[in-house]
Amino acid sequence: MPIHLYFSLIPEALIASMLPPEQFGQYYATGHKFKSKGQALFFEIDPTYRNEFFDIDGAFARCKAKADGTPKNSVYVSMYRVMEHLTLSAIGRLYLTTANGATLELSRGSRLPQPEKELHMYQDLTPINSMVVSVLDPATYYADITVKPSHSFSFPGMCFVELELGNLALDPENGQEGDLPYSFLQHLREALMELKPGSKENKLVHRVHSLVFPFRMVKNGFYLGIGGELVYPMLSVDVLRKDHSNWWKSANL
Repeated sequence: MPIHLYFSLIPEALIASMLPPEQFGQYYATGHKFKSKGQALFFEIDPTYRNEFFDIDGAFARCKAKADGTPKNSVYVSMYRVMEHLTLSAIGRLYLTTANGATLELSRGSRLPQPEKELHMYQDLTPINSMVVSVLDPATYYADITVKPSHSFSFPGMCFVELELGNLALDPENGQEGDLPYSFLQHLREALMELKPGSKENKLVHRVHSLVFPFRMVKNGFYLGIGGELVYPMLSVDVLRKDHSNWWKSANL
């Protein structure tokens, strides 16, 4: 039985498992017995990948089927500084699993979306989980906190998702909230109104924010960068509704 290697984003962890992606997503999201439950996001990692920071071979040796033949659900390789010790070439497809255990597979995007002249909101997924509003497009935002930092701190890499702002992206003061599901809308408006191109380009909305968010609020995609390279995977809402309707319904219960 083959052993898979997964890079979980909620929480950040490198995990060995005998379960294929869909079964792993269901196990990781819905849990067994007293395990906490909730949506899961994880990348599949090339099982031949090795880095001296990780004892992958040791984890694989412990990832054995039970006496009755039941596959081993998970063996944790690491829960610390995982992403910075991976390479983009080792990172495969992204899987989004709803709280009900439905899993969607996403391939890597071929190119980044065109920059838009509007405000943005980013949920950092790892190595930190801050929520930030910004005047910067995703590629520029990534560079600003990694390879070309404008601050006294930087990160070796980052995985983040852009979330919808609706009308607030163009008019944060007077734009209608519509169906935005955020519980902090007044605080969000105030943060967006503080942004000024060339001076105040990023603003923290929450220093530490829950990593659980409605999948329907994902705008353009999930972005993953290590060093100077940034990639993203995502499907349009129209494609999700048409070709992945069961997952889409599960994601929006």
